[in-house]
Amino acid sequence: MEVANQNNHSSSLKRRREDDNGAATTTTTAAAVDLSLLEALEKSHSNIETLDLKTLKKLVLSFERRLRDNIEARLKYPDHPEKFADSEIELHEELQKLKLLATGPELYPELVNLNTVPSILGLLNHDNIDIAIDVVNLLQDLTDEDVLDDNDEAARVLVDCLVENNCLELLVQNLLRLNDGDVDEASAVHTTLGTIENLIEVKPGVAEIVCEKTKLMRWLLGKIKVREFDGNKQYASEILAILLQNSVANQKRLGQMNGVDVVLQAISMYKSKDPKSSEEEEMLENLFDCMCCLVMPLENKERFVKAEGVELMIIIMKQRKLAYGSAIRTLDFALTKYPPACERFVDVLGLKTAFVAFMGKILITKKHKGERYQEELEERIISVISSLFAGILRGSRRERLLSKFVENECEKIDRLMELYVRYSDRVKAETERLNQIDLDDFEMDEEEKYSRKLDSGLFTLQLIVVILGHLWTSEHPQMRARIELLLKQHKLTRNDVKDILQEYHDNIGDLDGPEEKEKAQSKIQRFISAF
Repeated sequence: MEVANQNNHSSSLKRRREDDNGAATTTTTAAAVDLSLLEALEKSHSNIETLDLKTLKKLVLSFERRLRDNIEARLKYPDHPEKFADSEIELHEELQKLKLLATGPELYPELVNLNTVPSILGLLNHDNIDIAIDVVNLLQDLTDEDVLDDNDEAARVLVDCLVENNCLELLVQNLLRLNDGDVDEASAVHTTLGTIENLIEVKPGVAEIVCEKTKLMRWLLGKIKVREFDGNKQYASEILAILLQNSVANQKRLGQMNGVDVVLQAISMYKSKDPKSSEEEEMLENLFDCMCCLVMPLENKERFVKAEGVELMIIIMKQRKLAYGSAIRTLDFALTKYPPACERFVDVLGLKTAFVAFMGKILITKKHKGERYQEELEERIISVISSLFAGILRGSRRERLLSKFVENECEKIDRLMELYVRYSDRVKAETERLNQIDLDDFEMDEEEKYSRKLDSGLFTLQLIVVILGHLWTSEHPQMRARIELLLKQHKLTRNDVKDILQEYHDNIGDLDGPEEKEKAQSKIQRFISAF
């Protein structure tokens, strides 16, 4: 199959030569050329079976020779494509042979020492787009995740060399000239994105370098703006999510490029309809991942609110389509530590929609069946309500939020206490398990224990008791009476709530600075005192 593909690609090179020359070649002649080329390729593959240093040098030398021949032929006959077409096919063959290097990634440092990488990368600017595509395919093979497994050091040597020799800039420049409507070039688009992903996998810093030095982000935005779905749109959404994932610089950079608005527009296509395939569904999830990353910086939260992102998420929740849970997740990120978003949420009547979710009244679709999905919904909506209480401290909006816990005979407090008991039991079970590990002579420090408890449900339990703190300190007699009654029914006391609040208080970090830490601890201390 590989040889056949190479043959097809070489035929493509031949066709380009004919187009440039303005002459037609007979079917018989083309078939003869294809047959002889196929035989040559098969022979070359049979001659080179294993890769060692000697073979590596032989491959590199042969490649450099064909490259030189092609350069000389193009310089000598710039206006006569038929006179350099053969050298182009030979160069194509040499690039195919270089794929053998992927079978010996431990030799990558030797490849770098031979100074061949700049020569290979230079071909990304080749006038013949097929040669540039050959290089893209080669680079993807060399950096493939399966190839680089167990060869970390060698992989880093190659990737460092690629980056130092402007690989990212050249890849993106070539990406910009590819025609997504052409089958071969559309495939090269996908391969280019795959190569960039491979480079990021080996060297995470590439995610910021490629956005700083190239127009990749703008290209990706343009791709997800297209209404029609295809595989490259899906991959573009995935790469964009990867670029944003762990980089505040990239999040801010995309925000400045009107990225918040573009991603919201792409999501809005699915506000009242579901994706038609699993691939399209994956793309939609990627877009929501992008949105969640984007709204982390404060300035992008503001852009999200101005672009009516809050309203869009509420509409999606009301429609109860496939993106329901993703909309809640996005709101969770957008409302966290940003009062204007919380105020907008209340103003556009989001409370009713949020509390329907909080009460667990949403039917889970077949695609979303499963206990873990339901739990994630619960955790996210609890976090949303906690953010609303933190962001709306007074006025009519606060009253509207509090009143939700009084309506229908305090059913929301009943639900809150039900969740409290469930998450509390889960945390107690995890605490006992961790204590047992200590008894088995595998000691764990307190920080790791606390982290594991957070993962097992303590984080959500803390949010629940913080909401209880807001309700209790409102001094609403009906709310207090209901909380007291439910605590007694579950054989709990206010001291149990205080203990959770105290542990939370003692473990508040200073990630946002000492002032924010002190402010957060002061609020929790107020709840502890009230209880």
